[in-house]
Amino acid sequence: MDLKAYQAQALLTDKVPRTSEDEAATALIVPMLGLAGETGQLLSEYKKHLRDGAAHRLFKDRVGEELGDLLWYIANVASKFGLDLDQIAEKNLDKVRARFAPSSAQAPQRDSEFPDLERLPRQMIVRLAEEHETGPRPKVRMTINGEGIGSLLGDNAYDPDGYRFHDVFHLAYAAVLGWSPNLRAFLKRKRKSRPLLDEVEDGGRARIIEEGVSALAFDYARVHSFLDGVSEIDYGLLRTIQSMTSHLEVGGATAADWERAILEGFAVWRQVLANNGGEISVDLDARTISYLGTI
Repeated sequence: MDLKAYQAQALLTDKVPRTSEDEAATALIVPMLGLAGETGQLLSEYKKHLRDGAAHRLFKDRVGEELGDLLWYIANVASKFGLDLDQIAEKNLDKVRARFAPSSAQAPQRDSEFPDLERLPRQMIVRLAEEHETGPRPKVRMTINGEGIGSLLGDNAYDPDGYRFHDVFHLAYAAVLGWSPNLRAFLKRKRKSRPLLDEVEDGGRARIIEEGVSALAFDYARVHSFLDGVSEIDYGLLRTIQSMTSHLEVGGATAADWERAILEGFAVWRQVLANNGGEISVDLDARTISYLGTI
């Protein structure tokens, strides 16, 4: 039986149909309370299984029965909201595939059709070194393939939290996502041969959005041990980042892609912070970023 047929048949057994606007609230709350109640029943059956073990001979049958009841209530709620259970199932599969499916081995080449001087290098050796003569606290200078890049960076916070090394995150986005408007600006690899694309994808707004993503991820990481020992990132955060970047060329990146970029970026950032700098390998072909050691 397919889900559409099940949904139609289940609705025929509805004892609290929505027959008027006055009864709408009751017609909706009853199946939603039913979902909560049947979830409790399912947990109760599992509790009995843990307690009684093999003596609970009907465990699988009872689980199947409770799942069936849950399915009925799900179908009923969907019907009363005018939703199609087939479409719900399809969208859910799309969502979980994007969240957990493995990504391709190579970072997307978003500039393969552009002149060499407008392409991101596919391999980079990056050095981050602290300088102590620029103020009361150290600042960081970055070089890429031997060339000095950008300005000195400080933490820009009362708390010396290591944000001075946050260029690591731009490198991680480039390695995993093939995207970093800030890195393009640092390297003078903006795609100026296409003015509109340069304005939208490589311009100031895109750079601010990337910095916003980095700051948002950093704030999340701060209260999660800077992702040390963390293997999954809150899906809500990933969805927010996807929404922030949806109008850009990186808008097609999945939640799994963003999760990988953030986790791998922080893995290198923690090593850089622990050693007050160091050398980093960035490989867009291998889709990797790795810490090579101190300079």
